[in-house]
Amino acid sequence: MTMTLTFDAVSESTPGEKWRARWMRSWPAYEAWFLARGGDAGPDRKTCEAALARYMPELLPVHRRLVALAGGGDRAARFLTTWCPPRYLNGCSLAAMSDGTDVRLLRNYDLSPDLNEGLLLRSEWTGRPVMGMIEFLWGVSDGINEAGLSVALAYGGRSETGEGFGVTTILRYVLEVCDTVEEALGVLDRVPSHMAYNIVLADASGAIASVELSPGGGARRMPRAIATNHQSGGTLPDRAPFTRTYERHRHLSALRTGVRDLHADFTRAPLRQDRYSEGFGTLFTAEYDPLERSLRLIWPDEDWHQTLARFEEGRRDIVYAPADARNDAQGWSSGSDWSRAAEVDWAQVGRDYAAGVGRPIEAYLPQPGHA
Repeated sequence: MTMTLTFDAVSESTPGEKWRARWMRSWPAYEAWFLARGGDAGPDRKTCEAALARYMPELLPVHRRLVALAGGGDRAARFLTTWCPPRYLNGCSLAAMSDGTDVRLLRNYDLSPDLNEGLLLRSEWTGRPVMGMIEFLWGVSDGINEAGLSVALAYGGRSETGEGFGVTTILRYVLEVCDTVEEALGVLDRVPSHMAYNIVLADASGAIASVELSPGGGARRMPRAIATNHQSGGTLPDRAPFTRTYERHRHLSALRTGVRDLHADFTRAPLRQDRYSEGFGTLFTAEYDPLERSLRLIWPDEDWHQTLARFEEGRRDIVYAPADARNDAQGWSSGSDWSRAAEVDWAQVGRDYAAGVGRPIEAYLPQPGHA
């Protein structure tokens, strides 16, 4: 079974009709996920917005604009703050490297093609140019700003939650208000994450860093700017054999490649994954160059180069096939149409994911003859 994900590159300086169109397309799936995972039992709108005002006040005008474009509803407003959201998980391998002349941040994004938005957005929502891969319709899983600060996240391997924000909103905030790795570390110390995540950073001065975020707050500096899907401290991560987090981390720890060649290691095993039908395949490799303020999205047969100064809107359709199903017919998935995603039993997807069970996404759709 092959799967397809459409990647869109969109530029919109202030939230407007392009963002609203994306909201209208994606909100039915996100709302179904939010309800299935108990989102309506979470904090009310007033509490969520107060948390945003306390920790990330610079984002309040952006949030208000997005909520207005989304129709002004309470559920949309709460969802967009990402304060104490339902659990969400993904994979990923991260590394930053600097040699005094060049600096790079690399990431592999590992998940099912059905669970990624496929949106690269260039914006100037607070007056600062920012470019990144979007999650939760305005947060970023990885990105870069006009100062050259680059960030990326990986799931920390523990499913417990604490009082905090969805990490993609925190990374959006970092890119909107920080110029350097040191400034970003201050934000990560101060703004609580609701789950365990690993963050790798790089900036135009050549500074690099990695931190482990704890549920409910706290950021622990790590000795090397690498990360996969576990954290230090002896706590065993969820589904480690399935994600192969330790194998990938050992590989990153042993890398002796040059900065400009770092991307090559991310495009082959063991960092690159091809278990798409099990919900764990590399959807893209992202290479950030803080000096050029650029991003290169890399796939096996093509790549896509963008810079903040010369950003070009466009689209790429990427086909994924598991290692044992290269010639199968294409499945239902397409990143350009999330209409069927609203039918998926997202609660069961989450339970299976946490248990290390990989099943094709079709298994979670209503079967013919069943309600």
